[in-house]
Amino acid sequence: MYSGKVLVTGATGHLGANLVRRLLADGEEIRVLMRRGHDNGALAGLDVERVYGDLRDFAAVDAAVRGCSRVYHSAALVSTIDGNAAHKREVFDTNVLGTRYILQAAARHSVDKVVVSGSLSATGYQPDIPSHEGMPFYPFDRHPPYGFSKHLVEHEALRAHADGLQVVVATACAIVGPHDYVPSRMGRVLIDYAHGRLRAYIPGGFEFVSTRDIAEGHVLAMRKGRSGQKYIMSTAYASVDELMSLYEQVTGRPPPRLRLPAPVMAALAEVADKTWFRVFPNRPRRFTPAAVRLLQMRRRADHEKAKRELGYGPTSLAEAIREAYDDFVRRGVIVPLK
Repeated sequence: MYSGKVLVTGATGHLGANLVRRLLADGEEIRVLMRRGHDNGALAGLDVERVYGDLRDFAAVDAAVRGCSRVYHSAALVSTIDGNAAHKREVFDTNVLGTRYILQAAARHSVDKVVVSGSLSATGYQPDIPSHEGMPFYPFDRHPPYGFSKHLVEHEALRAHADGLQVVVATACAIVGPHDYVPSRMGRVLIDYAHGRLRAYIPGGFEFVSTRDIAEGHVLAMRKGRSGQKYIMSTAYASVDELMSLYEQVTGRPPPRLRLPAPVMAALAEVADKTWFRVFPNRPRRFTPAAVRLLQMRRRADHEKAKRELGYGPTSLAEAIREAYDDFVRRGVIVPLK
């Protein structure tokens, strides 16, 4: 079995913060690559070695990898907007070139194995069939830059595997759970719901994965994953109506009364994208055309390969939402109803 120091990139993100805690609980010695000037509160009080640098700087990446026996590369610039040319370049350089630099440095320093965090958005889709690892990504659909970049990240992993590096892709669905410090898109929805600021929602659905499950999936991928392979980790599919019901259970607040027809929301998102947000093309927002399309796809995922080859076993989406809520309350991000 592998031993030695472990590097985790993206440790201040939702996945990374949970993965670091899981690895520490396993007794691992952890080094994290962080960016100066960013909110690094997700790691406050944790016994980890901190090194600073940008994924787009090969020298910094190389220095971070040196001396580590394993690497979990979970850092990425996540976005559902198209953005302008500068935004697209930042997504590409961070996600694709950053992954290339991590893998090149891992090969250079004889790292035993790398687990790269993937995204369901880089997996093929067919209506009424759960997405699985064998489905090819169709590049001519309308993908936001992030989804396309994660497809290219998988190519970088395969390239490194072909050159002899042990590398596995651990693919996540929409992540739900505690230690969400940024917070994530799903975290912001829960926060707004708990404070009564979510006035309306649209029907649809998606495949979710708990932070407990995706962290466990990464550890299993490191221990048992076959190099050059991709494994999808999910917990459960949920419709937006089911999600609202789960939010009601944990917050005690009833769901919004306004349930907007999806075509109406899609049209509004397209209009906003071409008018107001043309002036601010890189500003984050909840309902982008891409986000609405994703919900309407009602996409499901098949995690049987991870169960069969890695011993992966999903837990509970309801429990993940409860843990996320309790953690937001503990940190004062959510003020519960009296």
